[in-house]
Amino acid sequence: MDNSSNCDENSDVGYQPSHSSVDQNDHSIAETAGFSPFSGDSFAYCRSNSEVSNFSEPIDDNSYASEPSPSLWTPVKHGASQAALSRLGMKQHRHSLDDNETNSILRVLTELDMMRERFSKLLLGEDMSGGGKGVCSAVTISNSITNLYATVFGQNLKLEPLKPEKKAMWKREMNCLLSVCDYIVEFAPTAQYLEDGTIVEMMTSRPRSDIYINLPALQKLDTMLIEIFDSFQDTEFWYAEQGSSISGNSNRSRAGSFRRIVPRKDEKWWLPVPCVHSGGLSDKSRKHLSEKRDCANQIHKAAMAINSSVLAEMDIPESYMATLPKSGRTSLGDTIYRYMYAADKFSPDHLLDCLKISSEHEALELADKVESSMFTWRRKACLSHSKTSWNKVKDLMADTDRSDKNFLLAERAETLLFCLKQRYPELSQTSLDTCKIQYNRDVGEAILESYSRVLEGLAFNIVAWIEDVLHADKTMRKQIV
Repeated sequence: MDNSSNCDENSDVGYQPSHSSVDQNDHSIAETAGFSPFSGDSFAYCRSNSEVSNFSEPIDDNSYASEPSPSLWTPVKHGASQAALSRLGMKQHRHSLDDNETNSILRVLTELDMMRERFSKLLLGEDMSGGGKGVCSAVTISNSITNLYATVFGQNLKLEPLKPEKKAMWKREMNCLLSVCDYIVEFAPTAQYLEDGTIVEMMTSRPRSDIYINLPALQKLDTMLIEIFDSFQDTEFWYAEQGSSISGNSNRSRAGSFRRIVPRKDEKWWLPVPCVHSGGLSDKSRKHLSEKRDCANQIHKAAMAINSSVLAEMDIPESYMATLPKSGRTSLGDTIYRYMYAADKFSPDHLLDCLKISSEHEALELADKVESSMFTWRRKACLSHSKTSWNKVKDLMADTDRSDKNFLLAERAETLLFCLKQRYPELSQTSLDTCKIQYNRDVGEAILESYSRVLEGLAFNIVAWIEDVLHADKTMRKQIV
């Protein structure tokens, strides 16, 4: 009996961290939203949102469930939790452990159960039937990052610091999801010097070039966005629910943004409205807001550039190529086609001005038509070649006669599409971009694309929220005059 008792005394309650796990100091145990980033729900791939993220469903800020980082994954047997609880009960009976230690151990055990569940969902590709019909790893991890963003920032509609629980969750879970990139490498020849002075060439692994360049940049942008939120602690403005007697619903307009053409009360009635004192903001507060707006705007541009470059490197799915129209002229219409082909000096800005686009839906529809017509003309320009693979077609474009009509139209369509996206930066992703994300099989590209996309949307929201506050300040100062 004594030996048995000593054995129970010395048994370790809880779990042993895996040696392969990431730095545990970065993974604080926090209360997190009960929306699993590894859930089967996938969200629309919206490039930006000027008011609020469309990724998530409403989340009760007061109810959180502990969702640990999969970096703590360890092989635990099915009965380990029950055995640990039994040992815990014996130790409590003999040594009367305090409540804090008991709660800490129970949280660890709960985390282990949740990690097993989430790890299983990741391996199953979100197919809980286990029939092998789940999505690939690239799509699963892309959905995980998108859902995590929705959980943490989906209801963050104000310029205020994130709750500690949500901030800890974002850092912990992103560190886990991004840790996959540590094992995505490429081989490169490296000269090695032997002891006798002989030089031999050996293949050594190094981080893949796109991840090595873009991932640290995205992490820096992520940190800067969190710092912007943290800078709004003691502010001279506050928020009231929509519908109160505040002068915050007047018409606001900004070039290239449809969300300021109509009053916000008609389209975003549920958003809180920024309020300022009757005298307006102080010069110091106004300067701080302007600086943070410029910073967030630069972050938005950087994230958009990374996202566009990653999407451009993704292979075009065959399913998209099969749906291309037979005639680019039919797709675009005679008016746009005649202007693009007949003009000696093509001006995409002038064409967009003449079209008088009045809604985001019209802009996105035009972008889809221009993009599909562009690839139709490119394919026709290369029909003289016998190679049919689209990757080979892209290589052959450089050898195509630039005087060819199809090549000229494809080039001008690409310029028009670029100007359209520059004029309306909040435009949702086109059908081709969404198709690329859906059929992408490269895990590294999936991580870079989804990470840059959510940061781009968050930065755009911050810019819009700051402009709302500055608009309220300007309105109050005008009333004094």
